[in-house]
Amino acid sequence: MWRIRERVRRVQLQNAKQLLLMQAGCQAFRHVTEGKLHQPLDHFNPQDPRTFPQRFLVNEAFWRNPDGPVFLYIGGEGPIFEYDVLAGHHVDMAQQHSALLLALEHRFYGDSVNPDGLKTEHLAHLSSKQALADLAVFHQYISGSFNLSHGNTWISFGGSYAGALSAWFRGKFPHLVFGAVASSAPVRATLDFSAYTNTVGLSLTNKAVGGSVQCLEAVQKAFTAVEAQLMVGNASQVASDFGCCQTPKNLDDQIELMQNLADVFMGAVQYNEEGVYMSISDLCKVMTRQNGTYEKGRDAYNSLVKLAQIYRSITEEPCLDISHEKTLRDLMDTSPHAGRRSERQWTYQTCTEFGFFQTCEENTCPFSGMVTLQFQTEVCSSVFGISQHSLPRRVAFTNTYYGGDSPHTHRVLYVNGGIDPWKELSVIQDRGEGDEDQVIFIEDTAHCADMMSRRLTDRRSLKTARLEVETRVSSWLKMASQERMKKRL
Repeated sequence: MWRIRERVRRVQLQNAKQLLLMQAGCQAFRHVTEGKLHQPLDHFNPQDPRTFPQRFLVNEAFWRNPDGPVFLYIGGEGPIFEYDVLAGHHVDMAQQHSALLLALEHRFYGDSVNPDGLKTEHLAHLSSKQALADLAVFHQYISGSFNLSHGNTWISFGGSYAGALSAWFRGKFPHLVFGAVASSAPVRATLDFSAYTNTVGLSLTNKAVGGSVQCLEAVQKAFTAVEAQLMVGNASQVASDFGCCQTPKNLDDQIELMQNLADVFMGAVQYNEEGVYMSISDLCKVMTRQNGTYEKGRDAYNSLVKLAQIYRSITEEPCLDISHEKTLRDLMDTSPHAGRRSERQWTYQTCTEFGFFQTCEENTCPFSGMVTLQFQTEVCSSVFGISQHSLPRRVAFTNTYYGGDSPHTHRVLYVNGGIDPWKELSVIQDRGEGDEDQVIFIEDTAHCADMMSRRLTDRRSLKTARLEVETRVSSWLKMASQERMKKRL
């Protein structure tokens, strides 16, 4: 999934660059400046003098100085790029409201890490709580640098984990940010995220996005057939069929294979119709031989083989890497360049705060039951020395601290897509009359789709949702202006 996620991000950045060059030419990039803020390594220990360099971006192109609003794009589990303040729905709205655009990179990701910062002993300072404190210090720094006042209304934006940070920033520091947009935000931590794979299965049956019951059945039969081949000792043939870099001779490698095959479907559902590599419709055409039918398990197996070939061709991967030993070795990489890869840091956060382990032990999972919670959580002890027995307690504390899917927030807009598996951990229903938090549920759309700039191919539901986001942000800015006027009277 990391490779898929990074490919999605890369393609989105390429598309944004092409669009910018067509619309504004090279001059658009001249408005973006980059800076480094030396943040305390531990905000909660005043006796610790250590700092780390945190990278940020500023775009003043649209800003109405001195009283324009401030739109803060919060970085998540990966690097930020200049396009984060040049393209996207939040940038479109910033132009409309003459806002100052900011983006802050999350500590220990991208270039915001000390040379030795990824060693396990230093990762103790990698947490959402420290990240929120970083945002508060950054608010103070920017306010001083640009001579901002209470007349400048701050709105935060974030997607996925950063969407949760956007909501939590508003919840923990309501005096700093007036409103927050939280797209596809998993605000409820959960150790066993079996709901993820279950939702993927349901999404594969969704006719509106090219799925079908037959497609799901073909997927289930294909994974059952692969398991059967492994059980009877045909590992070499399976490796040859699926173009594996290694023969899965031990159980760990076999599970790694099943996980990688499942990732093809999970990635397609999570990022459906983003134009990155394959959509649900594309997958289902292959799995059902394009005519909506399939025969016995062997036919489903062959369809999965074909799908794996197409996937490797699109992603330009020479073979499917299924070495569990290599996976662990990559996660143990503490070199500075690993900060841009992000797997080590995010795995640490899942072990210490969130869980989010996407298991397949329930009967409703369309993939292989070999992918268990026990197997997935072993990485915590193997890589970081974190006891598996401590994980439930750590996840429970996160929900106590933030409120789970009933977070301690108001004036937060929670936006979720209908086929996005992460919606299961977000806020998808209004919590009652008078509550200032609001939800937008977008039928048949995927993870963080609302954050992209408008496209001609967007679904009607997505276009409508963006208009709703714009209406809500406009109302917040108007509300903030009215409150300031009242204070003056």
